[in-house]
Amino acid sequence: MTRSAKDRRNAPGLIILRVVIVACLIVDAVIHFQLAGNYNKASPGGIGAGNLFRIEAVVALISALYLLIVGSRRSYAVAAVVALSAFIAVLLSRYVELPPIGPIPSMYEPIWFAQKTATAIAEGLGGILAIGGFAALSRSGSLSKTASSRKA
Repeated sequence: MTRSAKDRRNAPGLIILRVVIVACLIVDAVIHFQLAGNYNKASPGGIGAGNLFRIEAVVALISALYLLIVGSRRSYAVAAVVALSAFIAVLLSRYVELPPIGPIPSMYEPIWFAQKTATAIAEGLGGILAIGGFAALSRSGSLSKTASSRKA
């Protein structure tokens, strides 16, 4: 990695963006951990909804840590995929009655409540901001390559 790439990643604006995305992923993880026990009671067979919540929470924490420490385009992409996939899942669970798929239970829950709303907002915002961070690093990388090729 070149020094300029590392400098771009650690620009003050991108550091703030990373911290906000990490906060969104942590909110998502904490709420999923809090709700996991109740969802296991609702569907104890198969993988169980509670276990899916725990898995999602761990993946969100790992991606948050990866983004916080590394701050690369790849880490923004991982954060975007994790946040937006969770956002899509919460929307599907609210509006679409999917049947159980193998060991994965039906997650249909046609209501909004405070924790569900908070996690949906955190996931959606985190995903959109992660795409923005990815684009910002892509754009600044291509701009510096263009500038260096003009100098040559």
